[in-house]
Amino acid sequence: MRVKGRVESGKGEAAFFTSLDWVTRQLESQAGFAPFPGTLNVRVDPRDLTRVDELFATKDFEIVPEDPRFCSAFFKRVWLDGVAAVAVFPSEDVHAYGKDVIEIIAHCHLKRALDLNDGDEVTISDARGTDSREGSGEA
Repeated sequence: MRVKGRVESGKGEAAFFTSLDWVTRQLESQAGFAPFPGTLNVRVDPRDLTRVDELFATKDFEIVPEDPRFCSAFFKRVWLDGVAAVAVFPSEDVHAYGKDVIEIIAHCHLKRALDLNDGDEVTISDARGTDSREGSGEA
């Protein structure tokens, strides 16, 4: 299963959250990598909106805050143009975007690693798919 979309700038708030010690520790444990501070936002192609629910029907893991002032979030392992990553789904009460924007976390700065600019098309693939690897993931 794949979903295409275009890169767009976000609100700039994710770097704070992805840098928190408890977030970093839990992502290292659950996702297998320390997150680069921030997310890459992908606005889903309108033709692929019907696939979003199917692609993200199941989540792979949840991280739970140590401080009750923060919310938990669910994650789905994905590939973004060949780079192993996770899509993040924060609690609905703090989710900053609609269903048509997917936030991606990886071990690297995805825009730099994949030479992406706002408006560039990317593909998000289910990490379980046998044909989802489009590259080495070594970015």
